[in-house]
Amino acid sequence: MVKDNANGLEKLFGSKTRTKLLNLFFSNSTQSYYVREITRVIDEQINSVRRELLNLDSVGIIKNETFDNKVYYSANMKHPYSKPLVELFTVKVDTSKEHDIHRASWDEYVKPVKNYLRALVVTNRAPGEEGVDLFIVGNDKTKKLSHWAEVVEKKQGKPLNYMIMSEDDYSYRKSVKDRFIFEVMQMDITDIYDPEKILVKGK
Repeated sequence: MVKDNANGLEKLFGSKTRTKLLNLFFSNSTQSYYVREITRVIDEQINSVRRELLNLDSVGIIKNETFDNKVYYSANMKHPYSKPLVELFTVKVDTSKEHDIHRASWDEYVKPVKNYLRALVVTNRAPGEEGVDLFIVGNDKTKKLSHWAEVVEKKQGKPLNYMIMSEDDYSYRKSVKDRFIFEVMQMDITDIYDPEKILVKGK
């Protein structure tokens, strides 16, 4: 995502909130979000977000649909400016190095909570798919891991579903063949942080 030119883009698009919204939608063009997810991720006031969503929706840059009594917003990829906006808000990477870049980013992410984190599973959850984006095993009594997950969510620039579980709880649920644990491990997993191999112990 474009960060270095944030001030310039705010001037171009006329609003910090509008720029953040365009960044969210067009750097994650296949996903949709409801209002409270959006306010949490872009860290802006709900009234400002609602106002800018109406503006963008009125000119057709984004679209909305209602599901389960919630209104979800997403990029309108049929709009004539959609491709330029995707190019503007998406960093091009060498795909041959993409896995190494992704791995390095998660190694960097976990550094602040290594004393609390025992294991981490990162999935490639599709929009609307059941499950979690992050499955976290560790000590969250001081809410260090909860706060960390929120920080990661903002760095990723999109809402994340995550579950935090103590090591004892994980071990017990694994021993009784808990369905949730089984389903997480059957998802499309992109990264695993498990230095002590607790995810495979007693397998």
